[in-house]
Amino acid sequence: MAETINQWAVITIVLSGVALVFGVYFIRRGNREAHLRAMATASALATVFLVLYLTRLGLGYEKRYAGPSEWRGAYFALLISHIILAAVNLPLALGALYNSVKGLRIAGNLGNIGAPAARKYFNRHRAWVRWTVPVWLYVAVTGWIIYLVLGRYGEVIKG
Repeated sequence: MAETINQWAVITIVLSGVALVFGVYFIRRGNREAHLRAMATASALATVFLVLYLTRLGLGYEKRYAGPSEWRGAYFALLISHIILAAVNLPLALGALYNSVKGLRIAGNLGNIGAPAARKYFNRHRAWVRWTVPVWLYVAVTGWIIYLVLGRYGEVIKG
């Protein structure tokens, strides 16, 4: 069961990363509505991933690296950077989300986000996402790499 949960966790975070990329694409094209939908999808999928990941850990399913020793240092450097930035990503994403929701509530609709009271929140949102998007993408991509490496060179820890 835990292995199936792990596979669904990977699927959700892959889809979250794809939705994130689409969200960036849409906002750069000025399509705010599509951006909003893509980012809501990315956030929802990332939340589902987190629930599945924590459930998997709670069930005691864990793998450790058992691959070539010459790759061990690179693997652990990737893993450590992934873990640290994953922990940083959550508050970054929440800060970006908070400012966009607050700005949208004040604006009333996407066509009115230039209103002075709303504009300050969207400016904050933009400032937050300059850090959030690259960190989120790094965490997603390194997570996929770690999953693939452990799929090939991992052994389940019996706990």
